Amino acid sequence: MKSLEELRVIRERMQGTVAYRSEHESLEEAAASEHGKYRTHVLVCGGTGCTSSGSQKIRERLDEEIRKNGLEEEVCVIKTGCFGLCALGPIMIVYPEGAFYSMVKEEDIPEIVEEHLAKGNIVKRLLYDETVKGEDVLPLQETNFYKKQHRVALRNCGVISPENIDEYIGTRGYEALGKVLTEMTPAEVIQVMLDSGLRGRGGAGFPTGMKWKFAAANEADQKYVCCNADEGDPGAFMDRSVLEGDPHVVLEAMAIAGYAIGASQGYIYVRAEYPIAVERLNIAIKQAREYGLLGEDIFGSGFDFDIELRLGAGAFVCGEETALMTSIEGNRGEPRPRPPFPALKGLFQKPTILNNVETLANIPQIILNGPEWFASMGTEKSKGTKVFALGGKVNNTGLVEIPMGTTLREIVEEIGGGIPKGKKFKAAQTGGPSGGCIPAENFDVPIDYDNLIAIGSMMGSGGLIVMDEDTCMVDIAKFFLEFTVDESCGKCAPCRIGTRRMLEILEKITKGQGTMEDLDRLEELAAHLKSNSLCALGQTAPNPVLSTLRYFKDEYIAHIVDKKCPAGVCKDLLQYKINADKCKGCTLCARICPNGAISGKVKEPHAINPEKCLKCGACMEKCRFGAIYKE
Repeated sequence: MKSLEELRVIRERMQGTVAYRSEHESLEEAAASEHGKYRTHVLVCGGTGCTSSGSQKIRERLDEEIRKNGLEEEVCVIKTGCFGLCALGPIMIVYPEGAFYSMVKEEDIPEIVEEHLAKGNIVKRLLYDETVKGEDVLPLQETNFYKKQHRVALRNCGVISPENIDEYIGTRGYEALGKVLTEMTPAEVIQVMLDSGLRGRGGAGFPTGMKWKFAAANEADQKYVCCNADEGDPGAFMDRSVLEGDPHVVLEAMAIAGYAIGASQGYIYVRAEYPIAVERLNIAIKQAREYGLLGEDIFGSGFDFDIELRLGAGAFVCGEETALMTSIEGNRGEPRPRPPFPALKGLFQKPTILNNVETLANIPQIILNGPEWFASMGTEKSKGTKVFALGGKVNNTGLVEIPMGTTLREIVEEIGGGIPKGKKFKAAQTGGPSGGCIPAENFDVPIDYDNLIAIGSMMGSGGLIVMDEDTCMVDIAKFFLEFTVDESCGKCAPCRIGTRRMLEILEKITKGQGTMEDLDRLEELAAHLKSNSLCALGQTAPNPVLSTLRYFKDEYIAHIVDKKCPAGVCKDLLQYKINADKCKGCTLCARICPNGAISGKVKEPHAINPEKCLKCGACMEKCRFGAIYKE
């Protein structure tokens, strides 16, 4: 078991190594720091995104080329978590220069090793273009994607090796746990959380300190701390990235929570579809046990706490707290009526708190820096930062962490780099299937819990899907409702039947078979679901429909009255046509059509037979003259 003093020795030994990879240090400061025996650190992203695009082969080739050039004693290669700019993977950064290589190919590695690692000549043509300004190489923090971000939950992702506990300790890891066990009472820990204003990052935004206070007040022979890592929203990968890049922060925070409420056992409920996260959590738990940071008598304080993993089978409903606990117990993951709330009767009918990954990732820093530090960020009622998985019709897709109160415009246009191909912003969906669409008229609304609810959306866990002018909002509502119908556990009739009836109406509308009365039926069904569903999945399922009806009702009317999809998305309402003035009669479209729907002579305008057209769009995609259009 490591004592607090032994942890301090490790931190002093490792903090120079970690600081050497800091964008905030000058080259002179980095060169002078105590960074171990290596002069160069090469950080390769080992998150799911970059791994899927080949970063493991990049790392293997790096090791091979470094050996060939005899640089084993000078250069070390570190597998890290996500850097954030997922669209640019595979990613690697070379320190102390901070050279950010993006979309790295295996064949690029020999040149990078021979020129940069051996000779010190940065290969500028392979750098992320925003970091190159004339002869200078800019720090990553000065690029548009990063300069408005403020990393708290993600502070170690892309900086440390997630499989090396000593590197986490080098960032003051487990120091917060040592502080609460040796200097603070449980009540004082809870008060710090209350003063910080931290609210749950899993969706509802319930005050974390209040949740802990309720559980601490209930006496029991056993209490539990659960971590919700069952991230199920389409397009969301915030929690996965924290687990892959900084797993120890979750373990430390859970132990702090256990001390605060009097629990000795924790469970992390993580998706089985996250194999990298599961692997790194297992490694982290093993290391923490070996160091005595989990188990019995931690830091000689008499406090016992251990953590186990439980793998989820991919059911979206298990993101709901009571369904998650039911699943941990070995039963079918279905929600239970509340009250009683988990703080009184949760896992195995004992007092339990459940926090999601991002919420927990903030806690050690709040303990170390004080509640005032955290409360100084964000807005009056929404303190701190929020991590978003930015995706959809935006140039810079990836993981971003911004202070609460940042506007949607700043996220999309500055951090996200705007909409591709000069298209106009139309809406953004936050909160996944439980959230709603934010239209262009609210582009400058500061993002926080209360503002999003006021405009018909919600924070959710942090998925942020951007949509442009080519998006059909009726189709978007149908997409999210299809997801909810598939994921409903079926336990309560309002959700099981009501979501399906709503989906059937949306399908009618997108096929041009809807009536104006259907819009009234949608709102009536939505009201029944909200008031009668057993859990939040059913209660929030109508939100995408209601928000699109609120802001884009004209599109619904166009589908119903005009039998047209203004965005040209709904196939049943589309017709492909050929502009005779632009058609050159090259015959390519006729040759590519899979159903022989296009006819015409060579060098004469062609025509499309609407009855034979499959509306596959192959002709429009291949036409070199822009003669084919849809309406």
